[in-house]
Amino acid sequence: MFTEDQPRIRNWINGQFVDPVSASADAAVQYLPVTSPFNARVIGHVPLSTAADVAQAVASAKEAFPAWSNRTLKDRAGILIRFHSLLTKHADQLADMVVLEHGKNKAEALASVLKGQETVEYALSLPQVAQGKILEVSRGISCYDTRVPLGVVASVVPFNFPVMVPMLTLPIAIAMGNTMVLKPSEKVPFTMTKVVELLKEAGVPDGVVNLVHGTAEPVNALIDHPDVKAVTFVGTSHIAEMVSQRCHKLNKRVLALGGAKNHMISAPDCNIEMTSTDVVNSFSGCSGQRCMAATVLLTIGHQQALVDKIVAKAEALRPGSLAGEVGPVIDQASVDKITRYINEAEASGARILVDGRPWTKSQSEGFWVGPTVILHTNKQDPALHDEIFGPVLSILAVETAEEAIAIENANPYGNAACIYTNSGATADHFIKRFSAGMCGVNIGVAVPREPFSFGGWNKSRFGNHCDITGDGGVEFFSTRRKVTTKWVPQENASWMS
Repeated sequence: MFTEDQPRIRNWINGQFVDPVSASADAAVQYLPVTSPFNARVIGHVPLSTAADVAQAVASAKEAFPAWSNRTLKDRAGILIRFHSLLTKHADQLADMVVLEHGKNKAEALASVLKGQETVEYALSLPQVAQGKILEVSRGISCYDTRVPLGVVASVVPFNFPVMVPMLTLPIAIAMGNTMVLKPSEKVPFTMTKVVELLKEAGVPDGVVNLVHGTAEPVNALIDHPDVKAVTFVGTSHIAEMVSQRCHKLNKRVLALGGAKNHMISAPDCNIEMTSTDVVNSFSGCSGQRCMAATVLLTIGHQQALVDKIVAKAEALRPGSLAGEVGPVIDQASVDKITRYINEAEASGARILVDGRPWTKSQSEGFWVGPTVILHTNKQDPALHDEIFGPVLSILAVETAEEAIAIENANPYGNAACIYTNSGATADHFIKRFSAGMCGVNIGVAVPREPFSFGGWNKSRFGNHCDITGDGGVEFFSTRRKVTTKWVPQENASWMS
């Protein structure tokens, strides 16, 4: 039974909310409950859309594409200026929705909305950024190129940043003239449902952006649909690789970002106060549910003073939704996974310096695991190698810089890495040797800011080798048309004319 407090989410197709299509004439549409991580209470129901819903959305996007792509880039960017203004106006409301359905604290939620705004701002600059080139290559002959949109594109986004991650793709994709079908995570369907209304209010024509909810079926349908020209995906590496392979079999452009196991290395000369604060913020911020969370700290030598500071600051953190507090994780499955890794590390002989497991029982409702710091002696502990996606920090002391680099390089992911030091030479030594696409010096969450683009290496990124924002996003969401012209016959022409 559905109530106003537990609404049914609807798809957004051709500029309006529509009910999903039944899988068959005699079958009712299936829904999943959406729970708030703070108290595990049901706050709504999300439909399990089918391939028929995807077909409707793609048809709407395909119909809208000719008129939208024929507008000038400046015209499309002008509409996004109004969208940017509306996002600013509704930022607090959107942040509250993120808090409700995801579990971030309010400051983190608002920051994620504002980070999404940065990509919108970059899209506004595309008339000044995405021009083609022109050159007289021989007497009377010129070459120039223009960027051409692909058509209908799809974006499949995860639960951990309900506004920010969709904004990594959507503004650039539609500014370049594409139309889009977006599939949000079924765990956080509310926020983008509000955002598509703001897009329409800004003047984005019906059909340019469509929203289809669900789980695996709409994702597979989007990949397989012949009118979908490109797919972006953000999620686990296992699924990202499957998405990439499926798209490549169809000769379809794809960018699939996967998981991470980001390493921090503390040199003996690091600033203990700054480093300890940054390490704690990195592994516990957003409850560790971000691909940029750095969750392994390799200390060169035994740095007891640094470890003690980290422990003290992690122990001081409290559960809650206010700035500086640590929110819940997304669901019970996440609680079970995180605590399993902690239990296994403890059983293998690791020391639990800060134990977040009691939060699971001390909070009467919801899905909670507190900040946890593990001191390892066994280099084979799974917590040192697997993506846990929770507020867990693994610390391992190594003897030399080269040993630390070898451990980071052996990691199959290649998302991010950080070196803590007061020496420019030391920083340069590590940055040149990290096997990671995004690197930090004294910054554990080394998220590039626009116009620099976002993206990792190795098993953190599959598909066409572009980054997801910045000039990588422009390259992904467009193709180049090359034109060679000759107008006036030239005297004394040679074979090059």
